[in-house]
Amino acid sequence: MLYLIATPIGNLSDISLRALEVLKRVDYILAEDTRHSLKLLTHYDIQKPLFSHHQHNEEAKVAKILDDLAAGKEIALISDAGTPLISDPGFVLVRACRERGLALTAIPGASSLLVAITLSGFEPTPFQFVGFLPKKPEERLQELLEYPGTTICYESPERIEKTLSILCELDPECRVCISRELTKRFEEVVTGTSRELLQKCPFQGEIVLLIEGKKAAAQDAIFSNELLKTLVADVARSCSTKEAIEQVAKQLKISKRTIYNAVHK
Repeated sequence: MLYLIATPIGNLSDISLRALEVLKRVDYILAEDTRHSLKLLTHYDIQKPLFSHHQHNEEAKVAKILDDLAAGKEIALISDAGTPLISDPGFVLVRACRERGLALTAIPGASSLLVAITLSGFEPTPFQFVGFLPKKPEERLQELLEYPGTTICYESPERIEKTLSILCELDPECRVCISRELTKRFEEVVTGTSRELLQKCPFQGEIVLLIEGKKAAAQDAIFSNELLKTLVADVARSCSTKEAIEQVAKQLKISKRTIYNAVHK
């Protein structure tokens, strides 16, 4: 049996009794970073063989793990923090287990994306989780701003200022939430417009970024795409398209995002 076991995202007490019982019983444990996971296992006096299982060696190790499972061994897969497979290794192994008909189950627990959305005050449904943003997130962020529900993504403290700056360019009034260091001593949840949170940078620690869903403002709907294209084209005779979009948005009191989408359709 393969056990997918959720581990704490910060506070070591956030682990279930069932998870501890299984970790003490299995033949061995797979972990993304054995040095990191050893702290949790040592805290609970769990002395089991611990092997690395990360994105760089997952493909190579699957065959051996499958053979062990087929032979009746019990194996646990844990991530550095939170639920396995959620922006962490494990998918290749799980899919292979399914294909071979090998038994597996999940032991639920902590998940930073769920903690973040419950604390944000944003609409909890619908929501989408997109993992880590690409290194050049401009186009992706433009797409995410069109999603009608809440978008949840992970971001690093080194990149969060750039991401907020891009959001501010696309729509300075879009509401965002930054949840950092969840369940830890310096936990912080901050909400506001992209413009407001950009001014609060820098943010340190593990970050979950939420973007509130697009709300169809009544005034946006009364302007057709063709009309907006024409207005922007007229203004753009004396300035750049970007500046024209900003001017038209200000004059009509609608979002730059709405005009941007109309111009680029």
